[in-house]
Amino acid sequence: MTGIGDGVELGAQAARSRALAVLRIRSRALAVALLPAAAAVILLAGGSTGHLVGGGWDAARWVVSVLALLVLSAAAAVALVVARSRPAVTPTVAVAEESAPDLYRMVRDLADRLDVPAPSAIALTPDCDSWLEDRNHPAHGPPPAEDHDDVAGPGRPAHRRSAAAPVLVIGSPFLWWMRVGELRAVLAPVVAGTGPSAHPDIAAARRFIRGLDAAVAATSAVGRGTSARAVGAGLGWVSRLLLRSCRVHAAEMERAVAAAAAERAQAVDYGLRIVAQEQVGLAYAGWDRLLTRVALPAWRMGRWPSRLDVGVVAALTELSRRDRLAEGFASRLGERPACDLLEEPGVMDESVSLLAARLFHGGPAETGPDWAPVGWDEYAEEVVDRTWRTDAARLHRVLDTLGVRRAAEDAAPGTDGPTLSRVLDHLATTPPDDPAPARASATETDTAPAPVPETETGLAPDTAPTPDDPAAPHAPALPTTPTPDDDDDLAGTTARGAALATGLSAQLAREESRAQVPGAPTPPPPSGTAGGPTAPDTALWDDRALPLLPLQPPRTGREILTAHITAMVCCAAMDTAGAAPGLDWLDGPSLLVNGVRTTDLGPHVRSLVETGDPGPLRAWLAELGVRPEKPVRLV
Repeated sequence: MTGIGDGVELGAQAARSRALAVLRIRSRALAVALLPAAAAVILLAGGSTGHLVGGGWDAARWVVSVLALLVLSAAAAVALVVARSRPAVTPTVAVAEESAPDLYRMVRDLADRLDVPAPSAIALTPDCDSWLEDRNHPAHGPPPAEDHDDVAGPGRPAHRRSAAAPVLVIGSPFLWWMRVGELRAVLAPVVAGTGPSAHPDIAAARRFIRGLDAAVAATSAVGRGTSARAVGAGLGWVSRLLLRSCRVHAAEMERAVAAAAAERAQAVDYGLRIVAQEQVGLAYAGWDRLLTRVALPAWRMGRWPSRLDVGVVAALTELSRRDRLAEGFASRLGERPACDLLEEPGVMDESVSLLAARLFHGGPAETGPDWAPVGWDEYAEEVVDRTWRTDAARLHRVLDTLGVRRAAEDAAPGTDGPTLSRVLDHLATTPPDDPAPARASATETDTAPAPVPETETGLAPDTAPTPDDPAAPHAPALPTTPTPDDDDDLAGTTARGAALATGLSAQLAREESRAQVPGAPTPPPPSGTAGGPTAPDTALWDDRALPLLPLQPPRTGREILTAHITAMVCCAAMDTAGAAPGLDWLDGPSLLVNGVRTTDLGPHVRSLVETGDPGPLRAWLAELGVRPEKPVRLV
């Protein structure tokens, strides 16, 4: 115990030493700003007393006095910008004490055991991490009105929760996946950080650093006027100079604070924390997989899963069933989950799920016809089926633009609809004098009808926006041939595959440009009206640059073509072989044949895309009883 106390004291002393170094830099900057004024005072005093007289001294007094006024004005402007700039705040969902009394009680009890101040509030974020965040800046609003001087029980030391205490931000996947004891063990070193945060020197140094960081961001977003840009550039240069000077000391201060908090937390649930850290890594892997494989397709269809945290539990349970390395993790599910500490976990889950959709995809703040919640029991029909049929419809529209026949000359009557055979035949036929595949264009196909000419916007004449179309101003001209960046990606495909991939990419870009209105930020919703009773605290952060954290880079042309052909195959399997759309918690949308998920479709589609050989895919279709010549239902 003595060793732990010594480690805490050493860490705290190191943090205070670094904080004082930051404050000394602030004092030096102030001294530099006051130096011309001091020199001017000396010259003026010397002149008034008759010691510094003469033409040269008079000129020096004027020059130094003017310089002092300019420097003081600049210093005042920098200080005003640093003081009034709004520091960045993590987007979170606030957890009121009335909605989670057990969670607040657990955190306060943890603070009592660690002998540190309790956090002022608790918030949830759609991330697998937890930290303390200072939200005491005036721009973040007044402190809560209620006075929390209560203690966990009679006879225990009271910890006053003043406005200076930071906010405890908890990753929402932890609440649903971890057990109560595991969550307490993981939060122990985080809550222990409120002790060093309460020290005046450390708090002052942090406020100065956050103010400089906010000032740099504010000066980077000044108006377009020449004078405004010049003033902003000067203020930004000074702020960046001070920030660079404090960078090393600030980093070392935060390391010392974390070390002191970790040493103090060793006295609480240390053995359980080692086990809980394994759950942290597992939760991160499951959360990332759920967002990229399951949630992202739904967001692209205008639907946001309203129970993401429940989904991560299902995904991790499925992972423990498949992966022998995760065996034993699912056996923990019989213990009390940490989400039981919330009064209404479903409401919180819905609010966090909407916030995740906004951060990672850029969806609007309010629900509507084109942005609606979807439950996991509706995911297969609302997301998977609609996604496949929408992609298949887009694929056939591009084929129409390329002039590809809907049916062969010897085809039976009634088969001129959208069929899978049309796609297979088009990609399988390769002209003998095929030029460079990556440079292929739509006119290099050997189909009889000529390609439909496109307008300046890149759309076919019957789909081009009219002047009265609201989408017209927002649909810029987009190329329909591969760009240099796409050449390497499409180099391994056939000429027709490259042309089709280029058309699909352009069509997707046009659809996205028509769906977005540039320069129109999403207004924050009124309090308590963002998809549920608990709304994200959007008043604390700027949502004009959504998505803040895109999940994946834009898809390449080959990936887009592969996804559309896969969607067409799945549509044909559903309409002609009785297959059904399904949801796999780890892989996302899946095709179910006789209730079993198919896992061998991908290699056959890639063979068609890369080599133009439909043989493996046709054999796979014949084995499942899929009839590619039959028309499919599209959206």
